[in-house]
Amino acid sequence: MNRFFALLLFLIFASTGFAQVLTERDRADLKDEILADRFNTLLPGLMDESGIDMWLVISREYNEDPVMKTMLPAKWLNARRRTILLFYRNKRAGTIEKLAVARYDVGKNITSAWDKEKQPDQWARLVELIAERNPEKIGINYSTHFGLADGLVKTDYEELLEALPADQEARLVSAEKLAIGWLETRTEMEMELYNTLVQITHDIIDEAFSDKVITPSETTTDDVVWWMRQKVTDMGLETWFHPTVDIQRDNEVLKSQVNAFSKGKEDKVIIPGDLLHCDFGITYIGLNTDCQQHAYVLQEGESKVPDFLAAAFKKGNQVQDFLTDEMKTGRTGNEILLSALENGRNAGLRPAIYTHPLGTYGHSAGTTIGMWDSQGGVPFTGDYPLHPNTVYAIELNTTVTIDQWSKDIRIMLEEAGFYGPDGFRYVNGRQQAIKPISWN
Repeated sequence: MNRFFALLLFLIFASTGFAQVLTERDRADLKDEILADRFNTLLPGLMDESGIDMWLVISREYNEDPVMKTMLPAKWLNARRRTILLFYRNKRAGTIEKLAVARYDVGKNITSAWDKEKQPDQWARLVELIAERNPEKIGINYSTHFGLADGLVKTDYEELLEALPADQEARLVSAEKLAIGWLETRTEMEMELYNTLVQITHDIIDEAFSDKVITPSETTTDDVVWWMRQKVTDMGLETWFHPTVDIQRDNEVLKSQVNAFSKGKEDKVIIPGDLLHCDFGITYIGLNTDCQQHAYVLQEGESKVPDFLAAAFKKGNQVQDFLTDEMKTGRTGNEILLSALENGRNAGLRPAIYTHPLGTYGHSAGTTIGMWDSQGGVPFTGDYPLHPNTVYAIELNTTVTIDQWSKDIRIMLEEAGFYGPDGFRYVNGRQQAIKPISWN
């Protein structure tokens, strides 16, 4: 499928207001186009920045390195046997080689470089390929603090060391920064796709939080959750986590944050006057979304969301602004977190921020900006600096006192946001008002 035709389809479908998805064949074509673009336009620069001129990604079938999973073509649902990917960057010549020390080509992008009939030993062939290229640094995927960059398993590591001669073994280094860069960095093609992916997410939430799905005093929160799961399945998509729907109402005390985040969501019947909240995300063509929004079930005689709830919601938007205003290239997640929290508190808000990288994984590698139980900073992953062309789940909350209910409520928001050379923007907008659900 032509790249521009595929992307045009997405834009047309998104503009109709009713989200559609491509066929499996067209999705596969687009996935492989995106992957080729990443290998040819993104990877060389990442290798140059990391100072690694050879990168080995090694896995066995059904036990894939998280990085390798993002490098497999559409027709490869898993690695095969033992798959060794070798990327060699010759900066002086301006070239990058993409080889597989495997029996097969890995799609159209990675060429098999092992003829088992000529060299029966796979590891010996790897040693030959390394010797022919004579790299200065050989990156392998191990990392103490970033799980997604720690994909080389013990057995493969030990066999690699056994196979390498001493001079090659001495060149081994952690590919942590290269692996994180590969996982966190989005290309122009991916961002065109991301816009529609977020639109699909919003469309599903809009329908879930409507009278098409919710009948007050009959529908339960679990009914809405399972409707969302079924909707995703019927559309040929997947969720990367089980959605949740929860309720805040005037006669129930607000749960502590620890309780709210660590305990399961109780199934409740939805009634008029409920403030609803959902947490929902989908996976499509190698990318993920993560979204939290609010809705309110109108009571008899109400034609809009009460002003006091609308005002509380705006404070959630304020916290978002305090956070995204602090996002600057090179600042660490902890620096961004502490500045945003300070500014929010100085404005009279009670914020909590727990924003995470988003992309090829839902909780992806990159800059962590708080965790719900680490509001003073996050060791190691919070010390990682912000890079351009990255996507984040802008996830946070603020606690607001509601005099009309004689209690506190929590406005909890999450939206996909892109940080690029020109600063921050939401991938496809954000919720700016509570959704009203009418029923009578």
